Amino acid sequence: MVQFFGSNRFKFGVFGLNCAGGMTPSRAPDRWRADWKDIVEVAQMADEAGIEFLLPIAKWRGLGGEANMWGRSFETFTQAAALGVLTKRTGVFVTAHVSLVTPAFAAKAIATIDHATGGRAGLNIVCGWNPDEFKLHGIALDGEHRYSRGLEWFKIYDKLLDGGPEFDWKSDIFDMRGLSTDPLPVQQPRPPVMSAAQSGDGQMFAAQVADILFTAMHSFEQVDDTLKRAQASAETFNRRCDVYVTTQLVCRPTRKEAEEYVNYYAVEMADPDALEYFARQKASTASTSTKKGDTAADRAVVAKLSGPQKHRFPGMFPSMYPIIGSPDDIVSEIEKIAALGVAGSTLVFLNYRDELPYFIQEVLPRMEKAGLRMPQELTARQ
Repeated sequence: MVQFFGSNRFKFGVFGLNCAGGMTPSRAPDRWRADWKDIVEVAQMADEAGIEFLLPIAKWRGLGGEANMWGRSFETFTQAAALGVLTKRTGVFVTAHVSLVTPAFAAKAIATIDHATGGRAGLNIVCGWNPDEFKLHGIALDGEHRYSRGLEWFKIYDKLLDGGPEFDWKSDIFDMRGLSTDPLPVQQPRPPVMSAAQSGDGQMFAAQVADILFTAMHSFEQVDDTLKRAQASAETFNRRCDVYVTTQLVCRPTRKEAEEYVNYYAVEMADPDALEYFARQKASTASTSTKKGDTAADRAVVAKLSGPQKHRFPGMFPSMYPIIGSPDDIVSEIEKIAALGVAGSTLVFLNYRDELPYFIQEVLPRMEKAGLRMPQELTARQ
């Protein structure tokens, strides 16, 4: 798992590359269009720069509004396989909805991608939140029991990758016979598992199944609380779970330029109809912990969903933490996040192809000087 958890103190994953709009509900004409040739170019750029992984979003319909963010998307299993053979070192995650993908299919597909990429596959396990996406498949999303279903799904998937004798699995949720898979993945005991979760319930699920909790960052105080809870919860299951957070970067030569740019695409050109749809759908399947406001993360989610259009940058996805300024400003902010014990974060831009080169050129060398990352030629030899 060195490609994912190598020696860099702070790691990065390019997030949302497979979907139009990425993670930015903006009507800006220069927004990300998710053309395949551009996706390949960004993936190879990230690979050459030593960025640890590519993390796609599993989407089946858009958010509506003028831009219809996510209306165009590439399926994550096939994309991971394709990008895996077009890159050399970066990790390629798939994102699997447990209500749409069987554990047997996921085990076979992950193993296939892992062999094709020489051991660079990873699984992002998600339990879903938008009922309309599941209706497209003729499936009703059970928001109340999604995590219990997800936990059982993972147990079957994990047992398959143990490589033992054929087995059956029968419960109130699953009835499966003759389960086995061959070949097993290159990575042993299995490829890394990520779980994207914001609520307290979702984070407890991640503590039981994931090597990485991928969660929203709303504030330093909330992330500090989430980190402590995640580590304590994982320990109760005799596990360890790193925490990665959601960040969106706006980097320009000066802070003034960066602020002007983000004001343009995330305020003036925000897509309010898409934000309204997102908030409505997200609230319809809110976890029990979110409804009760159990954790700092739950309370932050409720606040964001109560009126996402009213926040500072409505044209940024509500779960994104904005890091805005010059290259020095960016590194200073990342240093503060790393000091909390966060293992890494996402790279999200309005347009990945246009903005990632400047980040690689100006920010990564500064992170090396700050001791947050190793020089690329050293990590390449590990």
